[in-house]
Amino acid sequence: MEYPFWVWIFFFTVVLIALFVDVGIVNRTAHTPTRRETFAWSAVWISLALLFNIFIFWQFGIEHAKLFFTGYLIELSLSVDNLFVFLLIFTYFKVPKKFQHRVLFWGIIGALVMRMVMIFAGAALVERFSWILYIFGAFLIYTGIKMFSDDDESFHPEKSSLVAFVTRFVRISKHYDGDKFIVNVDGKRTGTLLLLVLITVELSDLIFAVDSIPAIFGITTDKFIVYTSNIFAILGLRTFFFLLAGLADRFHFLKYGLGFILSFVGVKMLLPLLAQGLIMVMGEGSNSAFAGFLQRYLHHDFEQIFINISLGVVVGAIALSIIFSLLFPPAKEIKE
Repeated sequence: MEYPFWVWIFFFTVVLIALFVDVGIVNRTAHTPTRRETFAWSAVWISLALLFNIFIFWQFGIEHAKLFFTGYLIELSLSVDNLFVFLLIFTYFKVPKKFQHRVLFWGIIGALVMRMVMIFAGAALVERFSWILYIFGAFLIYTGIKMFSDDDESFHPEKSSLVAFVTRFVRISKHYDGDKFIVNVDGKRTGTLLLLVLITVELSDLIFAVDSIPAIFGITTDKFIVYTSNIFAILGLRTFFFLLAGLADRFHFLKYGLGFILSFVGVKMLLPLLAQGLIMVMGEGSNSAFAGFLQRYLHHDFEQIFINISLGVVVGAIALSIIFSLLFPPAKEIKE
C-alpha cells in the first residue's frame, strides 16, 4: 500500500530526534558506557520500536503491525548475531572502548542510507521481476543451512580483501588520534586507524544486509514496513553491542535459531512456486479439494494465517534459542 508522505516524515523525525538526544546530549563526549547506561538505552530503543509498532497499528491496522513486529524481531536477531563480527573487528584493531561508541554511531548513520538504497532497489526488482523472490528464498535456505555448520566462518581483518581494498585507495595512518577520523599529516588529509575501523564496520554491515533484507522480503514486500523495521532494529545495535559483548559466548544456540528462521522464511518464499508446480501437475481444471486449496493460497486467501504462523515461528525460535543457551551453557563455561 502507499503511505502518506507525512508518515515517512514522522518516522525520520522520530529517528533523528532519538539519535540527536543519544549522541548530541547524553553521549556528547567519548566514554565507555556503564552497565546502567547500557540497560537504560537498550530499554529506550526497544520501547521506541514498540511505540512505533503501536502507531502502525493505530494508523494501518493489526495486519501491518504484525508484519512490522515480525520483521523487527528477525532483523534484531540477525543484528545481534552480527555483533560478534563487530567484536572481532574491534578486538583485532585494538579499538579503545571509549571510541567504539563513536564508530558504531557513524556506522548506524551509514546503514540508514545503505539500507534505504538496497531496500528500495530490491523492492523495485521484486515489483518488476516477481520471480526474484524465489532466488531470495533459495539463498535464505542456503544461508540458514550454513548456520547449522559447526565451522564458524570468523571475520579476519588481517586477511580481509575489504581492508586491503580500502588501504589501497585511502591514505590511512597506523595509529589513533583521539576520536578523530581524519587528520592533517604533512599538509595532507589522512585517515586515522579509527577511520579504517569505521569503513570496515560499514562494509561488513553491507555484507550483512545481503542476508537480512531478503529475510524480511520473505515476510512482506511493503517498502515502508521493510525499511522501518530494519532501521529500528539497527538503531539499538550500538547499545546492544555493549550489553552483549561480554555475554556473546553464552548465547551459542542463537545461530541455530537464526538458521532455522532463515530456512523457514526461505521455504515460505518458495511455497508459491511449489503450489504452481502442483497445480500444473494436477491440471488447471482439477476440481479436487487440494487443488482448490492451492488456488486459494495463490490468491492470498490465507495471508492472515501465514502472518500469524510466521510471527509465532520467529518468536518461538528466538525464545527457544535463548532458553537452551541458558540451560545448556558452552563446554568451556562448564569447565570453568
